[in-house]
Amino acid sequence: MSTQATYAEVVEGVRATIAAYTQALDDGRTDDVVATFCPDGGCDIPGMGTHAGHDALRAAYTKWKPRRPQRHLVVNTLVTDWNDDEARAISDVIFLLQGDAGWAIQVVGRYHDTLHHAGGTWRFHQ
Repeated sequence: MSTQATYAEVVEGVRATIAAYTQALDDGRTDDVVATFCPDGGCDIPGMGTHAGHDALRAAYTKWKPRRPQRHLVVNTLVTDWNDDEARAISDVIFLLQGDAGWAIQVVGRYHDTLHHAGGTWRFHQ
């Protein structure tokens, strides 16, 4: 019996992690956002800095808690490279913010993610 993951299994795991991250981010659930990262994981967000490790991530995401309803719509996720332990993915993101006049697009961008697989779960490394 092979223990090697299939492409479909890797893609589904990566997409599930991205969805868990964005939903927790939009809900302001900082501890759940941090839980989607490896203990030594980090993020580099243009204009918002580089943050590595759970403590630094928690401090950053606490400052970024939403003050009004928001949604990160992540689409076109493509896993570009993978093995049983690591995957790289590129996704497009549309950030919407609800204001007095309704929902409006604030940012359109692209995520470049590296995820590691451990304990049956994919987590962001970078």
